Amino acid sequence: MKLATRDNGTRDGELIVASRDGCRGVAIQSIAPTLQALLDEWAALSPRAQAVSDSLNAGPVAGEFTIDPKALRSPLPRAYGWIDGSAYINHVILVRKARGALPPATLETDPLVYQGGSDTFLDPRGDIPVMDLATGPDFESEITVITDDVPMATPADQVGAHIKLLMLCNDVTLRNLIPVELAKSFGFYCSKPSTAFSPFAITPDELGDAWVDGRLYLPLRTWLNGERFGDPEAGPEMHFSFHDLLAHACKTRVLSAGTIVGSGTISNQDRARGSSCLAEQRMLEKIDTGEFTTPFLAYGDTVRIEMTTADGHNLFGTIEQTVVPYVPAQQGT
Repeated sequence: MKLATRDNGTRDGELIVASRDGCRGVAIQSIAPTLQALLDEWAALSPRAQAVSDSLNAGPVAGEFTIDPKALRSPLPRAYGWIDGSAYINHVILVRKARGALPPATLETDPLVYQGGSDTFLDPRGDIPVMDLATGPDFESEITVITDDVPMATPADQVGAHIKLLMLCNDVTLRNLIPVELAKSFGFYCSKPSTAFSPFAITPDELGDAWVDGRLYLPLRTWLNGERFGDPEAGPEMHFSFHDLLAHACKTRVLSAGTIVGSGTISNQDRARGSSCLAEQRMLEKIDTGEFTTPFLAYGDTVRIEMTTADGHNLFGTIEQTVVPYVPAQQGT
């Protein structure tokens, strides 16, 4: 099943079921008005939504429409929880080296996670507003999962049953703010502005044999200004699976339905696969030449992120965002 949220002028948008090719959709207000409402009652409502999906994929249905990609929001325009991990050890080592920090001693045994801001998310075809380029804006191409209610202390071998949907994301990061924030020993905040998610959230069964034990075995492709930046394989070098990340996240708390958990930046040791963020590319340049060559994002730069199957099927739709100067909203708007 493929789900999306269409902009209807409200804060949380309108839930739609999309055809497998992402071209046709139908609103399911009679089942659930929003994706959060569907997740809140997943066991009872998802079979009804699945029936709509089956009908839509079988042929025309009453009330269907052509999907306008620019009208789609992030599937959850806001969420009760956004927990990002860092499951790719190669990425952790490189970006920490870039800011002169050592990896933690527990790098391979204890997952790294932080709790991001979930009250606002960017649209998948929306702009990335940046107040000051000196903050070092960067993209991070990731995979994410959405859960239903996860009981506290659910073990890794059971937590997979709570993964209901998957998405891609662009975890926007302001690299030059990170060292100062982490020096306070209190975590990220200003260096992690709003994130964007792929237009479509899909159920794990849509992935077939590419979804194995909490890992997604497909390449994640990123383009910067129309040129390939990276297409690393997401599965083989994901040291901590989504099962591991979720078990860690719920170790001391319940996770509410609608919680999003991210993989962290997809990264491979094979340099030929490129990178999923600028910070990695810059660190490789530093290792090779002693200097950072690639700049961070500038106004007008466009990032595109997709994941396609071997036969070219675009699973999650396209994240395509352009960096723009931040313009304060007019008072009263």
